[in-house]
Amino acid sequence: MRLTDDMQRVVREQRLGFVATVTPDGRPNLSPKGTTAVLDEEHLMFVDIASPGTIANLAVNPHVEINVVDPIVRTGYRFRGTASVHVDGEVVERAFAVLRELGSTLTRERARSIVVVDVEDAARLVSPAYDLGATEADVTARWLLHHNALHPPG
Repeated sequence: MRLTDDMQRVVREQRLGFVATVTPDGRPNLSPKGTTAVLDEEHLMFVDIASPGTIANLAVNPHVEINVVDPIVRTGYRFRGTASVHVDGEVVERAFAVLRELGSTLTRERARSIVVVDVEDAARLVSPAYDLGATEADVTARWLLHHNALHPPG
């Protein structure tokens, strides 16, 4: 499926994706990936820096879900697809070119592999905070207040 402009924007802005895989014994595994990025209009990617569990799970079952959510606006997307793991070659070169365009300073030496997800389905995620008529400005103000209380400026 083609990733819409808004889907790509959210992934570009947030960069943190929560990747769900399934262990060989059928248990869920959720792992945050701070290198989540748009590879092209049909593929997401992330770098395996320290993800032996995720990579082992994908070797048994390549189905994956990635959730990318703006924690302040409380909206985002759920992406489902099939993952492939790449350790060298053209895909890795292209992935590092994308990372450089995003300003990443990640070195090739730190990357064990690149995981590419062929996105087959995507759905919008929207917080129930909007159910009673809250606007994006309302939700943003609430969560910025919360964030600033936890991490006071200065």
